[in-house]
Amino acid sequence: MDERDRAHLRRCVELAEEALRAGDEPFGSVLVDRTGTAVAEDRNRVSGGDPTQHPEFALARASTGLLTPAERAAATVYTSGEHCPMCAAAHAWAGLGRIVYASSTAQLRSWLQELGAAPGPVRPLPVSDVAPGVRVEGPDPDLAPQVRRLHERYRDRHTR
Repeated sequence: MDERDRAHLRRCVELAEEALRAGDEPFGSVLVDRTGTAVAEDRNRVSGGDPTQHPEFALARASTGLLTPAERAAATVYTSGEHCPMCAAAHAWAGLGRIVYASSTAQLRSWLQELGAAPGPVRPLPVSDVAPGVRVEGPDPDLAPQVRRLHERYRDRHTR
């Protein structure tokens, strides 16, 4: 992971903050082509009632209209949190390349347990268990604590 990767990850954390301000769970993602250019970005949008409105899933779908198969394979998806199983599968099916994340599934699972959150409806698996052919990098030790604070703020607002 280099400074260019960290710059994209910082944008993901900004998008996660935007999601939190909008009442959504704090997740944000950026799709970057092989040249390092961000071609799409999104944030979590589940507060509208559709629990599948994850940014990683949205970017996987959008990538098929924005990039050729070869361009998708050379692209990177940056994200504030490691893909859930649904998003990891969409990423693999779309033929996207590398994933770089600020915080891992294991970290999120631990944080949510500490915060007393109920487990989700899907087993929290690392990307490598769902899409073993996808190269993953993360977590980022400097950004993961920021992501944790976003999740703490979300839980504080939604458990009162």
